[in-house]
Amino acid sequence: MVAVVESNGNSGGNEANNVLNGITTAAAAAVSRTSSGFLSSTTMLDEPCISCTTFNILAPIYKRLDHQNQSIRESDFRAFWFTRNQRILDWLLYERSSIICLQEFWVGNEELVRMYEERLGDAGYITFQLARTNNRGDGLLTAVHKDYFTVLNYQELLFNDFGDRVAQLLHVQSAVPLLQCQTGDVQQEFLIVNTHLLFPHDSSLSIVRLHQVYKILQYVETYQRDNKLSHMPIILCGDWNGSKRGHVYKFLRSQGFVSSYDIAHQYTDSDADAHKWVSHRNHRGNICGVDFIWLRNPNKSKKPLKTSWYEAVFGIIKCQLLKASLTENDAFAFLKADEPGDFITYSAFCEGLRQVNLIGLPYGLSFQQTKDLWIRADIDGNGIVDYEEFKERIWNSSCPEQEEQCPGSIEDPEQGKEEGEGAIGFAVKNAVLFPREAEKGLWPENYSLSDHARLTVVFSPVRMHSSQQIF
Repeated sequence: MVAVVESNGNSGGNEANNVLNGITTAAAAAVSRTSSGFLSSTTMLDEPCISCTTFNILAPIYKRLDHQNQSIRESDFRAFWFTRNQRILDWLLYERSSIICLQEFWVGNEELVRMYEERLGDAGYITFQLARTNNRGDGLLTAVHKDYFTVLNYQELLFNDFGDRVAQLLHVQSAVPLLQCQTGDVQQEFLIVNTHLLFPHDSSLSIVRLHQVYKILQYVETYQRDNKLSHMPIILCGDWNGSKRGHVYKFLRSQGFVSSYDIAHQYTDSDADAHKWVSHRNHRGNICGVDFIWLRNPNKSKKPLKTSWYEAVFGIIKCQLLKASLTENDAFAFLKADEPGDFITYSAFCEGLRQVNLIGLPYGLSFQQTKDLWIRADIDGNGIVDYEEFKERIWNSSCPEQEEQCPGSIEDPEQGKEEGEGAIGFAVKNAVLFPREAEKGLWPENYSLSDHARLTVVFSPVRMHSSQQIF
């Protein structure tokens, strides 16, 4: 399992593959494959490491071939989708990451499914597929290399929501020890999630997207509690369909997760670093960074999940009020409506949320969620929300830029009780986007593998103590 990086960066005769689809040998050399099958930075010497790749491979049923006639899709032309997916597999098998997470996997086509199963299986991977609900045609595929990891448990999460989205959760254990301690060798366990969130077609869908992430984290918490697995790393992979300026990013940060790519490149949460890299050119022609591999180590402080949820929803409410061009005083008056006193009642609060499309829709806040928000906003519990409570809970909440508007160390979230002393976590050693132009915030016109970049992150296991914050 221990991977020793070849200091000379020898590609083992694969240099011809390095120019596939316009990718240069320099790009391929940035993350090199070791003899034991793990990806490692060429600057890392004699360190054990594992790698993880996330890639939205653009399902042929969604790939448009003619912008003038958008009904023409790649799925109608076998030669096109077959060749493109063979090239995708060539790249994946050349990199040979320990774990591969794919989104927009065309589960509805038996030939393509068989292609991936056979080629990944022949290379030593065990694969798990999950279709989106309501026969959408695409879904997820997660592949784990059997030589390096044993899958202890596999769970499927069906959101059954407006977007028919799903997620996969895998509990894996290293096949051989990664670290040694006084009591013997340690075989590392961790949880990995693969998902693809709903695209924010309009701002009212922010609640749906936030709820999808909330369900994932709630499920992870339940799984850890039921199986007594509190002291282990968690890795979340996928296409999050939102940038570093969005609600989902802020929500995950408040839960102690860090973006592995940003850690590797020492980018912060500041506006200055928000658009340093991109990973997607969407159907509107916008480029933005939406593909993430999130890491939370066992000693990472985090807010209670419900607290993060309340704060994020209040932030969405504020954004909707700002979108309506309301100032602070106007927003309070809007929510107060025609009430005679200088306060907001529950009925007026609900009506205000309905007018900004956050309730009253199939994908809006539920009755119970709205009631819980009201209880949170009513700080003194007297049944009304006065101006000071409005400011503290709603107007002073964080309002990140909307996800669909794409163009050191990261501050720790609120400190809580630290846990996991002596547990094993991960340090982020390297992270690379392909095509490499994406790392400069550019999108090459000659890139045709997908409308997403491929993100690969290299992790090194480390023993953690309560005083450490290792990424």
